Amino acid sequence: MGKISHRFPQIFVAIYSGCLSEISNIRQFGFWLLNHAAFEDVPVEKPNEAGILITIDPNSKAAGIVFGYLLDPFLDESDTFECLSRAHAYWLEGRYCDGVLRTLAHLDLILRKRSRQARRDPEYFENRLSLPTQKADTIRPIRENHLPIHNKPKVREVSQ
Repeated sequence: MGKISHRFPQIFVAIYSGCLSEISNIRQFGFWLLNHAAFEDVPVEKPNEAGILITIDPNSKAAGIVFGYLLDPFLDESDTFECLSRAHAYWLEGRYCDGVLRTLAHLDLILRKRSRQARRDPEYFENRLSLPTQKADTIRPIRENHLPIHNKPKVREVSQ
C-alpha cells in the first residue's frame, strides 16, 4: 500500500478484513464502508472518493474491491476482477497476506499503466470523469417548476 501511496499521493488504499456473515453483498458493503468510513491513517485532504477499498471475508472466502468515483476514469470492474484473481489461490489456502500483496502489486501495475495513458491522452480521461451533481443542481429544476398553493389555477366544475 505504501508503494501505491508513494506513486499516487492523491489516492489511498484501505483493507477491511472481517466476518460479514449477515451481509449478503460484499460489494455493497464495500461501497457503504468507503463512502461512510473515517479512515484513521488517511489525511483529511484525501477524500474517500479517491480511495480504493479491498474487503475480505475469510469465513465465507469472499473478497471485493471498490473504488471512489474519482477513480472511475482509471479503473473498471475488469481491473478489480484481475486484481482479485491474482489473490484467489492464496486466499483459498488462508494465506491472506500473500493474496493482498499480489492484489496490490497488480493494482499498482494497472494504475501505472493508466497514468501513462492519461499523460498521453488527458482529454479521454477527463471526459470519462463524471462528478456527482450538487444537491442544489438536483433540487433547482424541481423548485423552478413548483407553483405555490396560492398561485395554482383554480378548477371549477361544470354543471350540465
